[in-house]
Amino acid sequence: MPSPFPGMNPYLEHPDRWQTVHNRLIVALADYLTPLLLPKYQVDIDKRVYQVVGLNTLLVGRPDVTVPMTLPMPEEVREAYLEVKDAATRQVVTAIEILSPANKHGEGRQKYEEKRQKVLQSQTHLVEIDLLVRGKPLPILTGAVASDYRILVSRSPDRPIADLYPFNLPEPIPPFPLPLQDKTEEPTVDLQSLLHQVYDRSGYDYFIDYTEDVVLPFSKTTLLWIEEYLHQKGLRT
Repeated sequence: MPSPFPGMNPYLEHPDRWQTVHNRLIVALADYLTPLLLPKYQVDIDKRVYQVVGLNTLLVGRPDVTVPMTLPMPEEVREAYLEVKDAATRQVVTAIEILSPANKHGEGRQKYEEKRQKVLQSQTHLVEIDLLVRGKPLPILTGAVASDYRILVSRSPDRPIADLYPFNLPEPIPPFPLPLQDKTEEPTVDLQSLLHQVYDRSGYDYFIDYTEDVVLPFSKTTLLWIEEYLHQKGLRT
């Protein structure tokens, strides 16, 4: 069964679910693009591994003896992303990122911004997909629009100009073009359909309790919409 929400499902952002959602969506996107791009392009799933401090913390101390303190703990972060490569030269044509919480906070954000800047200074196109409400959006110099979610499509010849696709929770995820080399027709990515497939194949309909409130920094209007929408869908009484 597909997700009950018309666009992004805010319950998928739960810390216990997001990493699995992220990884499955990466695979679904690769499987979707591969037959569209063959034989000229190859779609690879790559992974970066790094350590950050502060994603999780450790509470230490003994009652009645010391004052409990929270210590920042180093944590290994593994993030999958996609690279569309020229099949003949193996040159990376397009980098596709689906942001994780670590990309939007603290040390992990700094590391991601450094990687992002390298791509923006290269001949590689960038597609950056942000389906997370938590965390400050990645920097955009001009034309930024306040929204719950956003997709950035940056074509290397057009920089610093890029295309931004902002959208909010009640709205479907907008389709976007995948930039490729010159004279190659750009396929349109229907990320909404892929997210519904991931939701269905993962069986989230059986595991998500929609009677629980969403604990995310939405506006009061959006939180009210969520409550009313779930009532309409019969997922709350």
